[in-house]
Amino acid sequence: MQTIAHWLDGKPFAGSSTATAPVTNPATGVVTGQVALASAADVRTVVEAAAAAFPAWRDASLAKRTQVLFRFRELLNERKEELAAIITSEHGKVLADAMGEVSRGLEIVEFACGIPHLLKGGYTENASTKVDIFSVRQALGPVAIISPFNFPAMVPMWFFPVAIAAGNTVVLKPSEKDPSSSLWMAELWQEAGLPAGVFNVVQGDKVAVDELLENPAIKAISFVGSTPIAKYVYVNGTAHGKRVQALGGAKNHMVVLPDADLDLAADAAVNAGFGSAGERCMAVSALVAVGSIADDLVARIAERAKTIRTGDGTRGTDMGPLVTEAHRDKVAAYIAAGESAGATVVLDGRTVKADGADDGFWLGPTILDHVGTEMSVYTDEIFGPVLSVVRVESYDEALALINANPYGNGTALFTNDGGAARRFHNEVEVGMVGINVPIPVPMAYYSFGGWKNSLFGDSHAHGTDGVHFFTRTKAVTTRWLDPSHGGLNLGFPQNH
Repeated sequence: MQTIAHWLDGKPFAGSSTATAPVTNPATGVVTGQVALASAADVRTVVEAAAAAFPAWRDASLAKRTQVLFRFRELLNERKEELAAIITSEHGKVLADAMGEVSRGLEIVEFACGIPHLLKGGYTENASTKVDIFSVRQALGPVAIISPFNFPAMVPMWFFPVAIAAGNTVVLKPSEKDPSSSLWMAELWQEAGLPAGVFNVVQGDKVAVDELLENPAIKAISFVGSTPIAKYVYVNGTAHGKRVQALGGAKNHMVVLPDADLDLAADAAVNAGFGSAGERCMAVSALVAVGSIADDLVARIAERAKTIRTGDGTRGTDMGPLVTEAHRDKVAAYIAAGESAGATVVLDGRTVKADGADDGFWLGPTILDHVGTEMSVYTDEIFGPVLSVVRVESYDEALALINANPYGNGTALFTNDGGAARRFHNEVEVGMVGINVPIPVPMAYYSFGGWKNSLFGDSHAHGTDGVHFFTRTKAVTTRWLDPSHGGLNLGFPQNH
């Protein structure tokens, strides 16, 4: 059985801790490896390596940095099937979905290849007489990325290409549930020519997270995960003087107006609700049906959802297992709670017949209708293949429902009314909005992030926000002295 180690100075690092955690193939229930769990001392060793590598990488030319980025991009594109297979084996999502994850991460790498343009400062000549001012953007130092299990490749790639291109060094702490992708990417960086110590991986649990939050050498933290942990990371990271962007949970609503094309809306609800077994922070988990269309819309969704093939992601199925047995059981408990509270179970994933091993962590697509906003199946982020249908009478009621929700990550409106669409994206209090687009994840050159309890901190991921997060601005005022500038003047400097 393999042991999944850390990555330090361009090679695997065993660390001093003997603590480990099992890594399981969710489609079989078989433990495939043991991941090392770092001690605080192990984390400090990795951070020290990142700090030692920072000065030389910060001072490397932009030409050198982008050459490495371009090479990494080419290697990743050539070998993305390898990474997708690793993701499927440890997370469980089907291969096609894993390939989609890698491709979306690749877009951020490509965005970071254009970092020279994004790092340009400004210059003003003769701001005052013979006084010039210019600004530069400079790297922060070692930065940490704490990523979740649901996107073991894409979420780290939201951050580390921009951080590295800007001149920082990186310590990645992946999820202990699916850690192997991080080491694969570390090896690829080494092959691309990245100097040792610029990209490092520390495996671990809360011990590792706390050390990263408290270690004074770490200058910034990027985190993606549940809202309670995101808040914990933000509060503790900022208390230790770090920049923190902490992306939290979500309860994403998809509103369908009576004028919408119901077949297209039903397709979108199934794709966005059950893709990756619902283990996406941008998954549609609450369908808001407006007016008299609810019965027809729910019937169309159920008809489509019944055709989904659940099973081992390597067998050409549509939807894979959930990531762990405990998580599968937790999601199933939410279904039972919704049923007990009065919701109608239109499609019950607890009875699914999966194409896979008997011990896989299976749960099929589930649809709950007549869901009340007081039910736990609506209030909580379930993170599974459960679509809750909430019925309302009007656009105003749908909008109020979304704006009252404590989460504000993503939302979508399905309509053929341009006026309603414009009003919705203007009035809704959510960070990412789709109009007839169910999963409105922005392209790499825009920034990803929600509002309210879906984000702690001021910066979103990648795009311009990402560049600004991983750099700081320095303004320089210059004057080349000559004899006319002599003499004493204790007054406050003024521009002339």
